This record gives sequence, C-alpha cells and structure tokens, in this order.
Amino acid sequence: MDIISKNRWVAPMLSVLLVCIVGANVVQATGKWNEASDSKQMTELAASAENSENSFSGDRRMMEDGTSLSSDASTQTDNWTNSLPAKNWLTAAQEEQEHKEAKAKHAARAAAAAKAKKEAALKLAKIEHAKAVAAITTPPQKLYFTRTKLLNQEDSKLATWSYSVSDKELLLLQKIVMAEAEGEPYEGKVAVANVVLNRLRSANFPDTIYKVIYQKSQFSPVANGRLKRVTPNEDSIKAVNAALNGKKEVADDTYYFLSLTLADDLTVARSQKKVKTIGHHTFYK
Repeated sequence: MDIISKNRWVAPMLSVLLVCIVGANVVQATGKWNEASDSKQMTELAASAENSENSFSGDRRMMEDGTSLSSDASTQTDNWTNSLPAKNWLTAAQEEQEHKEAKAKHAARAAAAAKAKKEAALKLAKIEHAKAVAAITTPPQKLYFTRTKLLNQEDSKLATWSYSVSDKELLLLQKIVMAEAEGEPYEGKVAVANVVLNRLRSANFPDTIYKVIYQKSQFSPVANGRLKRVTPNEDSIKAVNAALNGKKEVADDTYYFLSLTLADDLTVARSQKKVKTIGHHTFYK
C-alpha cells in the first residue's frame, strides 16, 4: 500500500506522456499533408501560368503572321449561333401555329369579301329588277329631252326641255302602238312608240303627242278609223311605258316606219335611209 501510495503520480505522468507522443505524431502528419497540398497548388499554378504564356505566345504569333485574333472569336461565335434555332425568338411550333392562324384569317377575310360582293351583286340585281319592273308598269308623268334625244328619268338634269304627258295622251300613245303593231313582236311595239316620241322631240314635227299622231297622212290607223276601235293589250301598254322610260329599239333620229308588204305608198322606203327591220316593219331615218 505504501508503495502504491508513493508511486500514484506515475500513472498520470504516463498518461501525459502518451498524449504528448500522439499529438506530436498528429502535428507531423498534418504538416506533411499541408506541404503536399501546397506543393500541388504550386504545381497547378505553374502549369496554368505556362498555359497562359503559351496561349499568349500563340496569339502573338498569330498577330505577327497577320491573322486577327477576332477571327477565332468570330468563328466561335458563328459556331455557337449555328447551333441555335433559325429564330431564337420563335420556336418551330410557334411559327407553324402563327402560319395556321394567318392562313385562317386570310381565308376568313376572303370569305367575308366574297359574301359582301355577292350581297352587293344581289342588291344591285334587285335594284335593276325593280327599275325594269317600274319601266314597264309605271309610265313617267314628264319626259326629258335634249336637242337630239330622249333622256332616261335618271338623266333629267341634262335636259334642255321637258314635256308633261297627260293621261289622255298616254292612252292615245298606247292605242296607236296597238293599232300599228298588234301582231308585231314586243321590240317592234317599243320601236313604234320610239318613232312617235322622236317626232315629238324633233322641230320638224308637231310639238304634242296628240298632234304628232293626228298629223295628216302619217299613220294609217288614223285614216281608216282603226285607232278608235282598238283596246291596248298588255304588251302594247308595257311597250309604251318602256319607251317613255327611255328604252330604245331604234335610234333617236328614226322618224318613219312602214310595212313593205302592206303599204300603198312606198315613198318613205325610196327617199329615206333604212335603219333596221323588226318583224314586218322596216324603220327609216
């Protein structure tokens, strides 16, 4: 017991000694590791510097050879650009979608334009049809003339003078057309009305419809009494209305007509210039 008591300090001393030995070994190992690390870093730095120097030397050699450094950079940029899509702001899918949308819009606009054109054509056709119907169903109350022709109602502003048509004169005009051209085609009836109106316009004939029709030795139905006996049929009424509204089957300078097979006097045929033949009637100016 005394021995142990006297030597109790030995154990702590051994412990301290052991710790010191271990610590020394650790420090030595750490030092070697740091030395190796520092050596590796120095080696890498040296290699990097050498590469930079070589790169600089190469660049300098290229400059000395007359080659621009920017060409390398440009080549690299071109390679990078070529590796991108054709348009880096729009993908192929977006392009396709926009193309489809543009095509659809174009088709829609074309369809709308075609529809509008068709509607306009139909509207115009309706207007023209209405005018045509009015021309044969509604006689105008006033006629408009220039020195050389009868005008349409739409051209009334161009007239140099006008003529008011009474109901009595309208009926008389319908009767003379019926009496002269009952068996003639519709165009022939219009042409007979044209001749009466051409005479009304001309300074060489009387200045009223009544006087034109009853001028001596001009219209055979007046002389033989047929004018008083006839009742205008539908075609005669339509033909007169059309002529009053400006429809012309013969020119404005046509003042005569006759049937070469029925006429007793062929003076007109021998003395006047032929214009055209409609049915059994030949027209002259």
